[in-house]
Amino acid sequence: MTGWSIRLAKPEDAEHLPAIERAAGRLFLEVEGLSRIASMDPIPADAQHAMIRKGHCLVAESDGRIVGFLSTQPHRRELHIRELSVHPDMQGQGIGAVLLRAIGVDALNSGFAALTLTTFTDVAWNAPFYARLGFETVEDVDAHPRLKADIEQEVALGLPRERRCAMIRFLS
Repeated sequence: MTGWSIRLAKPEDAEHLPAIERAAGRLFLEVEGLSRIASMDPIPADAQHAMIRKGHCLVAESDGRIVGFLSTQPHRRELHIRELSVHPDMQGQGIGAVLLRAIGVDALNSGFAALTLTTFTDVAWNAPFYARLGFETVEDVDAHPRLKADIEQEVALGLPRERRCAMIRFLS
């Protein structure tokens, strides 16, 4: 028994997600050059609510408490992972990997061709983690204008361009 389970997110879950993202973000205090991430604002509850209404967001629960989540935004035939966060107290139990596998099944069953995301290239729980779960780095981001625009927006918010990448996992 894992002590936790996952399910589709419900609208009332949205208010709990920013605190989890903020707590998980504190892990960046230990990453050289990225400690500023820990003080960045999480995705607001109203934006989480809007994503949840689209039907492809998941939460992990333990003892009735939300301990992790995966938020997505559909873009044509791709489902973009906007945020994956697991509360630090619950990390290391496979919750993030299960959320990613489950959203892959949901996306495939819903007719999406791929999952996409943007992330840090050199943070262990970012690109290396996603690569272990079948994501590939988009080598020519110019050929993928939406992902390029996402990275440009992140850079405008202060994230270092040289440490960001886009990744994709084809579902078929």
